[in-house]
Amino acid sequence: MGIMKIEIRGVEKLSFRERQVVTMKEMGYSTGQIARQLGLVASTVATLYNRARTKGYEVVIIIPGQNLGIFGTPEEEEEKT
Repeated sequence: MGIMKIEIRGVEKLSFRERQVVTMKEMGYSTGQIARQLGLVASTVATLYNRARTKGYEVVIIIPGQNLGIFGTPEEEEEKT
C-alpha cells in the first residue's frame, strides 16, 4: 500500500524554521506539539506559521488511489482486464 506524501510548493520562499512549522502543521500537529518538538514557545510557532502563510506556498497532498479504497492493488486491477 502506498504512503501519503505532502509536497510544499514555494518552499524556497520559507526559512528553515518556517518549513519545519508548516510541515508539522500540515501533518496535523498542534501548535503546542510543534513547540515542544522544536524547543520553541507556542507564540513563536504561531508567528513562524503566520509569516510563512504571508509568503505564499501551496500544499499538495499526494494520496495513492488504493489508500482511498477507489482502486484495488495493481494485481487486482490486472485481473479485471
